[in-house]
Amino acid sequence: MQVSATHQAYWSKNLRMTAILLSIWFVVTFLVSYFARDLSFNFFGWPFSFWMGAQGSLVVYVAIIWFYARYMNKLDQEHGVAEEE
Repeated sequence: MQVSATHQAYWSKNLRMTAILLSIWFVVTFLVSYFARDLSFNFFGWPFSFWMGAQGSLVVYVAIIWFYARYMNKLDQEHGVAEEE
């Protein structure tokens, strides 16, 4: 199957953004909790490590989902594969 340059560009941008967002997810999920004791400063009146574990990581996850959905909608429209409403 021959893949056009437009499809190649679409998937290239999609995979690049997915890799970036997965890297952010990895940092928030694993690195922040791994270095939790070293991150000992107050954030909104709570220790930063506690805040990230309780609320901060969830806020980042929702922001990642929101950004990915918005980015993919724009990318779909740019490449002419958007769903019709």
